[in-house]
Amino acid sequence: MTSPNVISFPSKPNVRGLVPSRLRDARIARGLNQTELADAVSVSRQAISAYEAGDKTPEPETMARIADAVMQPLAYFTAEDPASFGDYSTRFFRSFGADTKRRNLMSEVLGKWFVQTACYLYNFVGFPAINLPTVTPRSGDRYDDDEIEEAAEVCRRQWGLGLGPISNVIGLLENNGVTVCRFKMEGQKIEAFSFWNGPRPFIFLSSEKQSAVRARFDAAHELGHLILHRFIAPEDIEDPKVLKIIEVEAHRFASALLMPRQSFPNEVYTPRLDAFRDLKPRWKVAIQAMILRCRDLGIFDEAQITSLYKQISYKKWRTSEPFDDTMPLETPSLLRKVVEVVVGAGKRTTDAIVTELRLSSAMVAAFCGLPLSYFEPQRQTEFIPQLR
Repeated sequence: MTSPNVISFPSKPNVRGLVPSRLRDARIARGLNQTELADAVSVSRQAISAYEAGDKTPEPETMARIADAVMQPLAYFTAEDPASFGDYSTRFFRSFGADTKRRNLMSEVLGKWFVQTACYLYNFVGFPAINLPTVTPRSGDRYDDDEIEEAAEVCRRQWGLGLGPISNVIGLLENNGVTVCRFKMEGQKIEAFSFWNGPRPFIFLSSEKQSAVRARFDAAHELGHLILHRFIAPEDIEDPKVLKIIEVEAHRFASALLMPRQSFPNEVYTPRLDAFRDLKPRWKVAIQAMILRCRDLGIFDEAQITSLYKQISYKKWRTSEPFDDTMPLETPSLLRKVVEVVVGAGKRTTDAIVTELRLSSAMVAAFCGLPLSYFEPQRQTEFIPQLR
């Protein structure tokens, strides 16, 4: 008996059927609406809608065109979703609304596939233990500034960091149980988002951001959400007022984690821009983030802060600061190392990994931080007989 959420291809009685939800996810992951996919494969929008609802069966030729359009193998569409670590928490997107709905849905699907990839690899190799502090507000639902500072300090103590600059934020997160991905989302302006899946935390970073210091701050910001806002409900952050508050809280956490109040102020000796320029390579934080930290900690008054921002505008440093083009981006390495161990030990070939995940090799490579060539079939050298 055919499952109600799986439809069979016509004239192909011995092949597995289409899982409608997988088609919908693949379309969304490509950033397409139903009309755009329909145009790409020369069918009506109503036909795509019927395929995704499980009310109509695509012809094999149409299905092949759909697979090409969404850039996933045919095998992807005939399997239910692979295992994950558990239920998903709220996804912490920076904004909600009609103008961001498509982008957020796309991010949600990519995040789900990333989790499934990680869960598959977890079957072969143990991941670092989850080592995030548990914190809750002392009263009500929101944190005051002192509570956020203390949460960052607890995190630093738990991780044995001391009070100096953090050399590698991404590596630190991975070592303490956070699975991180840096992914290029074509045409989508998304900085980062985070979520829990079962007991495991995940951070999804956009590779569009090429400033190392801003990307580090994004990662620390997302860690703030994971620690401070783990149990917040999805409907809460769709309220613009609540979203604004938790974004401010995560920003304060990132600042406190990267620039501890016990040590960073000791190195700020003058409200001159050149002094912050000199501090940037040591603390690996944007000049503008350091200035905001000084405001938060009351190191400078508003007139001095305003003067610093005028200097930034005069030097045209708003979008591009000194050292942005020389400081290397931090890259996740956990899943890359896991794949290399699995393949090196002969547990799975690269082809088997892609086949079993049922995702495109490009997608698996991106999630694991590996070049596409790593998963592409190796060309066999043809034997050419030689005369003795």
